[in-house]
Amino acid sequence: MSGRLVHIGSAVVDYVYRIDALPAPGTEKTASSFAQVAGGGFNMMVAASRTGMTVVFGGQLGSGPNGDFLRAAFAAESIETLTPASPAMDSGNCVAMISSDAERTFVSWPGAESVLSLAMMAPVRVALGDWVFASGYTLSYPGSRNALADWIEALPVNIPFVFDPTPVVADIPRTVLDRVLARITWLSCNMTEAAEIAGLGDVEALAARLLSSHCPRAEGVVIRAGAKGCFVRLADGSTKTVPGFKVAALDTNGAGDTHIGAFVSSLSRGVPAFEAARYANAAAALSVTRHGGSSAPNDEEIQEFLSHHDRSSTVHGRKQEA
Repeated sequence: MSGRLVHIGSAVVDYVYRIDALPAPGTEKTASSFAQVAGGGFNMMVAASRTGMTVVFGGQLGSGPNGDFLRAAFAAESIETLTPASPAMDSGNCVAMISSDAERTFVSWPGAESVLSLAMMAPVRVALGDWVFASGYTLSYPGSRNALADWIEALPVNIPFVFDPTPVVADIPRTVLDRVLARITWLSCNMTEAAEIAGLGDVEALAARLLSSHCPRAEGVVIRAGAKGCFVRLADGSTKTVPGFKVAALDTNGAGDTHIGAFVSSLSRGVPAFEAARYANAAAALSVTRHGGSSAPNDEEIQEFLSHHDRSSTVHGRKQEA
């Protein structure tokens, strides 16, 4: 049975503008569409929730209109918030510009999610069967990084902890980052983030170095490669390149979050890591065919996608590798 996902991260309000291309300096563009949506850690939580996990949020939401908007979004996805709202700040926001090639550019403004203390986190309690997740964003904020690192270090040894360093990993003080990496059960990152932590090298060398030199307690490392899929290395030295799925991408925003949420959800059900990675690749592939960062599919949609793909890749009774 799947346990809870206890998300100790940040959620913000995304203001999403769709444009044909980024404006040149000093020029202006008119967006083809605009949407206000819940973003940040919300996308990962939605992916885990829609694929079977009970999800609770242990970060901070604000007390203004952004916080109210996020609470409504959480409620719509049956995600419980464990901590009281910040009495002094509203939640932050992020402007996301999505270009016609499905790439995205962000500008963010931190809010209540950037301030966290152990006292604020007192209501956040974990139990056997829970999985804990944190991201680099919360560790990058001076007002939350030390409390979060302390809380992570104090986790019981039998609680799996999953970490996504995110694109802001370079902004995390190395002493703080090393403390968190030392407690990781699973690390999920892309190649750029892996290289920021472990130095240059090919994907196999980086994954091996992450496990041997940076994440000594980890069961494995996932290095995501977008549409190409991901590379998985386990602590026992076994590795696999898990190919992605060819789809017509409309919006890549939130694909990495969807991948992590689906991967953790699958692992929590006892699915082996390589199979869980394929499941996560399918979830991410489906998500990019839809608009919006929180466009994660549910388990039924993922299973149907995988089943259809398996049928399509069988030629004369022999299953062909994707």
